[in-house]
Amino acid sequence: MGKRKRTFFSTQVVAEKAFLVGVETTNAYDEKWTVRDSLQELDYLARTAGADVTGVLSQRLPLPSPTHYIGKGKLDELVSLKHSTGYDTVIFDDELLPRQQRNLEELLQVKIIDRTALILDIFARQARTREGKLQVELAQHQYLLPRLIGQWSHLERLGGGIGTRGPGESQLETDRRMIRNRICRLQKELEEVRIHRSLYRKHRREKNIPVIAMIGYTNAGKSALFNALSKANVLVEDKLFSTLDTVTRRIVSPEGRMCLLSDTVGFINKLPPLVVASFRATLEELNEADLLLHIIDITHKNAANHCQTVEQILKELDIGNKPRLTVFNKLDLVINSDSDLENFSASPFLKEKSFLKENRVVFISAIKGWGLDNLLDKIFLSLDNVPVT
Repeated sequence: MGKRKRTFFSTQVVAEKAFLVGVETTNAYDEKWTVRDSLQELDYLARTAGADVTGVLSQRLPLPSPTHYIGKGKLDELVSLKHSTGYDTVIFDDELLPRQQRNLEELLQVKIIDRTALILDIFARQARTREGKLQVELAQHQYLLPRLIGQWSHLERLGGGIGTRGPGESQLETDRRMIRNRICRLQKELEEVRIHRSLYRKHRREKNIPVIAMIGYTNAGKSALFNALSKANVLVEDKLFSTLDTVTRRIVSPEGRMCLLSDTVGFINKLPPLVVASFRATLEELNEADLLLHIIDITHKNAANHCQTVEQILKELDIGNKPRLTVFNKLDLVINSDSDLENFSASPFLKEKSFLKENRVVFISAIKGWGLDNLLDKIFLSLDNVPVT
């Protein structure tokens, strides 16, 4: 008998070929965020999720089309680009209405994803703790619930299969009930987490331990700074949302004073409201903090927009007036050594940064360790309610 011929199968995951689509509304309240900037960020999000971006399309409209998000002309162009780009997924830069998503799937016959679904997918990849996974799952189910009608492909996520489907409408109601029940269970579990966190914060207050919470746009370098100040080993990657779960560690000043430092989830433009709601237990850490450290990547070309986004989210959380220090990070990318930090505030580089109106600022490089002693001094002066200059 001859030898059997071996057959090998590749186990390599093939990246989805994604095409990005965005709309710039003519009545947008914020003209600083251009559709080009937003689509560049969407590109970064898509690549973080493992997609291969094959093309980008944008349109300026008074408002997105209520039926297909983009107008008929651009829609025809998107259809014609399918053959030349080979896309199998289209990612839209805003959250789609269920009707828009159904219409687009029927027309394009490919997977349709919006910005919210993409962010939730990245969150699901990055969640490590039980709390983080619960919060992401809750947001995913709340996102899925209004999209069940006609979205039978989505039901595969619920674990259904052959023999589990009933007549259309009754099966739809069954799946709705399953999701609502799961949402209720997740909310109860997260409420338990919230109560546990509340008790922990009460214990900290009884011991009179001040708390500092780090905030900032995603990928601003919060985790790198957290590691530098606390000697922790939190994951640091040049990716969006590389750290999702809140971590708290003790830091000590050169004089031996102690406080607690919390690293929280990064913010992003168009952060879905359901994500904010689902991460309520985590974001309450910001409300209880004695001081906020707003970390900014000073080298990013959209740093001003990032600041504005963070300020808007803080306002929505009703903590916009909480004491804070503004920390401009990644100075190692624009100066040669820590000796240049002292004169950096007068450098030509900063003259182009019109958003630098905050007096309570510190310049650092978390990766290089530059300016950290000065930052610690200002943190503890702020906790003593001493004016920081």
